[in-house]
Amino acid sequence: MNYLDWIVLSLTLIFVVVYGIFRSREKHTMNSFLLANQSLPWYHVTLSLMATQASAITFLSAPGQAYTDGMRFVQFYFGLPLAMVVLCITFVPKFHKLKIFTAYEFLEGRFDLRTRGLTAFLFLLQRGLSTGLSIYAPSLILSAILGWDITWTNIISGGIVMMYTIAGGSRAVSHTHLQQMAIITVGMVVAGIMVVKFLPDDVSFTDALHVAGKMGKVNLIDFTFDLNSRYNVWSGLIGGFFLQLSYFGTDQSQVGRFLTGSSEGQSRLGLAMNGLLKIPMQFLILLVGVLVFAFYQFTNPPLFFNQTAVDKIKTTQYAKAYTDLEKKHDQIQAGKHQHVMALTQAVKADNKAAIENSRVILGNIETDVKAVRKEAETLLSKANGSEVNDVNYIFLRFVIDYLPVGMVGLLIAVILLASMGSVAAAYNSLASCTIVDIYKRILRKDQETENYVAASRWATFFWGVFCICVAQYASRLGSMIEAVNILGSLFYGVILGIFLVAFYFKNIGSRAVFWGSLLGEVFVIISYMYDLTAFLWLNLIGCTLVITFAWMIEAIWPEDKLRPQAS
Repeated sequence: MNYLDWIVLSLTLIFVVVYGIFRSREKHTMNSFLLANQSLPWYHVTLSLMATQASAITFLSAPGQAYTDGMRFVQFYFGLPLAMVVLCITFVPKFHKLKIFTAYEFLEGRFDLRTRGLTAFLFLLQRGLSTGLSIYAPSLILSAILGWDITWTNIISGGIVMMYTIAGGSRAVSHTHLQQMAIITVGMVVAGIMVVKFLPDDVSFTDALHVAGKMGKVNLIDFTFDLNSRYNVWSGLIGGFFLQLSYFGTDQSQVGRFLTGSSEGQSRLGLAMNGLLKIPMQFLILLVGVLVFAFYQFTNPPLFFNQTAVDKIKTTQYAKAYTDLEKKHDQIQAGKHQHVMALTQAVKADNKAAIENSRVILGNIETDVKAVRKEAETLLSKANGSEVNDVNYIFLRFVIDYLPVGMVGLLIAVILLASMGSVAAAYNSLASCTIVDIYKRILRKDQETENYVAASRWATFFWGVFCICVAQYASRLGSMIEAVNILGSLFYGVILGIFLVAFYFKNIGSRAVFWGSLLGEVFVIISYMYDLTAFLWLNLIGCTLVITFAWMIEAIWPEDKLRPQAS
């Protein structure tokens, strides 16, 4: 990067950290440190929720996802608004009425302490491991692109967030989320504008979308009911609904965000706006990826976008074979440009016959390109000693290669800020759960407020170190996106099942739900270990098993029979 890029990157990160600490410099109580005194307006709640979801992977992978697979991924979020409605009607009133710090406090009142402790433990385990992966994923890519050592990249990215979370607590997290989302939005919009500017002079924004659409990248809606299809309207509405309901309703990293609302109405409005804004936000991010795809129809793309993997193969015995593939790839791409321009002219003239002819020709060329890339991936895998994938590198490679000086630093800052937003909320939620559900409830009852605030800071520090340590060993877990989803799927379904029993099955007691949860978790882990089903189905399986086992145990072994009868 140019020195100006480093200046932009450094000043952006310093501004966000200093601003967050400055806005939260007051003397803290437990309520202010963990819930920002429940004083934040709805737009703070909305942006904080969105920033917590929007990890670095969102801004690295989503454009690459659209580049390779089109925009159908947006259907994954179609169940989100429905989940927000359910949360606003059920979860939010309950949590606000009880004036709780964590979602798991509610479970003790409904069931007992051991059920609360079990659920809190499942959350801490899952969120602690997942946060380590959230730190590692952007660090891996940034270290590869910028040449940073991965160990120090993990320490720096995780440590900066730890610093302002310890200093300012939940208020610092929320205020930095506000700035992070503003910078991220500006950065992505500017990136999209720059892609359009790089198109040939006689190709407009609309022309680029038409070209991408004719090549199958603007595939927004699919009403086909197919259980084998990852992304369609039905999988988004049904599967997405259960996933988002579990994530927003039972994960303290999200619950802690909407509990900072100044009132029940502000929390509800914040959640509702999150449900409405998330889909357009994801649409725009995917649109940037489609525009990058359109740009590379008029400009030769790299054979492989992961430059680190390419640099490594150039020093091995496979160097000549890879160079030959690059030349072959460039020849195919050079021959493609005239057909892309022909398609553009045919679309402008609305010449259906010419459009179809160009589509057929370009489809055949794309088949040739995929074949060459497949050969390249095989060589790269041999040279790197493991399977390689460059979806996460597509957008970042475009940024590095084409954006002007200063803009590169801004976009790198966007990636880091996205990581910081999700990690900060995770640190805060881990500290909240540790102090409220374990330290204050079990270990140190009736202590002074200052003791709990200090303990909250130490808990944040502990989890920060823990997550950074997990990040150092994360390379052994394979694909980061898959690893994060697997970790969530192992626990989210069971946790959601516990809460659904609490809300909707009033006749089921604490003993039944506790043992039902343990049995459900065991079955989920066994299902994963023996690969009985795709891991995403474990969310539904875990939830269903908890409800079923709890109902059966209550029916066979009613808790009321052991209770002393009223005289």
